[in-house]
Formats: sequence, structure tokens, C-alpha cells
Amino acid sequence: MIQHIEKIDGIIDELLVQLGQMVMRLSHPSVTRTREEREALTRSVRQYALCAASSRDPRVLRLAEQLDDTLKPRLRLVASRN
Repeated sequence: MIQHIEKIDGIIDELLVQLGQMVMRLSHPSVTRTREEREALTRSVRQYALCAASSRDPRVLRLAEQLDDTLKPRLRLVASRN
């Protein structure tokens, strides 16, 4: 019974890795340009984070962190000429 649970857990982790990679591709600025697209991305990242929270797979946890970083505002360096 435990082997079956571990096998299912591994399959779910593989699916989460694939899903995380898809969401990561969607997080690229050339893909999510409008406000609605960014809001959809935010929902997807949050839903992924909820699923990833119960995983022990380091790939899943790493993707969750990387996806969370995509929601943070991008800072631009502006040089002033005085």
C-alpha cells in the first residue's frame, strides 16, 4: 500500500514540475502583456504554490519559489545625469 502511495506521489510531483514549467513560460513579459493576463498569471502562481506546498520534491519547491519571484515588480535602473 505504501509503495502505491509513493508511486502516486511521484507521479503528482512530475505533473507539478511540468505544470510549473508551463506557468514559468507564461510568466515571460512577452506573453503576459495586459493587466488581465498578469492577473491570470498571479492566480496560476498562487494555485501552483498551494499544490507545491505539500510536495517534498525539491524541483517542485524550486519552481514555486521561481514563480513567486515572477510576481515581484521588475526594478529598472535609471541613471541621472547631473
